[in-house]
Amino acid sequence: MIAAFNVWLQVPQDELLAITKVIGMLHSASLLIDDVEDDSVLRRGVPAAHHLFGLPQTINCANYVYFLALDEIIKLKNPEMVKIYTGMELYWRDTATCPTEEEFIEMVDNSTYASTPPLDKPIHSSIYIETGGLLRLAVKLMQAASTSKQDYTGLVSKIGIHFQVRDDYMNLQSQQYADNKGFCEDLTEGKFSFPIIHSIRSDPNNRQLLNILKKRSDSLEIKQYALQLLERTGTFDYCRKFLANIEVEARKEIEQLGGNAKLEKIMDMLSIPV
Repeated sequence: MIAAFNVWLQVPQDELLAITKVIGMLHSASLLIDDVEDDSVLRRGVPAAHHLFGLPQTINCANYVYFLALDEIIKLKNPEMVKIYTGMELYWRDTATCPTEEEFIEMVDNSTYASTPPLDKPIHSSIYIETGGLLRLAVKLMQAASTSKQDYTGLVSKIGIHFQVRDDYMNLQSQQYADNKGFCEDLTEGKFSFPIIHSIRSDPNNRQLLNILKKRSDSLEIKQYALQLLERTGTFDYCRKFLANIEVEARKEIEQLGGNAKLEKIMDMLSIPV
């Protein structure tokens, strides 16, 4: 993705390598924390780090990497580009509060934060960086090192939202995802992913799916039944159409910005047939 945006930005090689290194470090650290927060069993088909090395060592390692990355960013003399993101997704999950699609998109977009949680409810939050936030940080750092004055924030936002919604969809529909992270792992984690939000909001009187999320069950039968509930509300069709619309918008913006064969190829890879 960095190479694709560099078609436009033409960042000097030394600075581009430094930015690529920083984003790679932050991405690795965020995956460690993400697995701890979700208590994931697998990461890319192998046991998650905290199951191998324990929680303290995993968290310490991730935090150390954040500081190493910060040091690299400071060397670029652009420390304001460091972005810290609130863990709104954890608040929704641990209080069994189903967000709206708008709140979900706002959280993923990270341009603003989701609505302030009620003061009479406990808040379970931690600092983490979403994929969309990493992409935005990468492009902003690149823009700071580039002579180009073009603002790519809108395009980055669309790609980040597309990536996250696609990831949520694939978690419930892809065999490859099941092999790497476990079958419908988002259900076991009690995660209010985009498909889950749509299904619950589509049939608010049916609390079966919400109750399944609360249980965080490993049961294959229960998760298969949850998929049936999602099918009944037309959720997967809705997700495919949503992704198709975002993809069209992103491709239009790429064209308006002058075209970019590398970004078009990435969109081809991410595309899901309606």
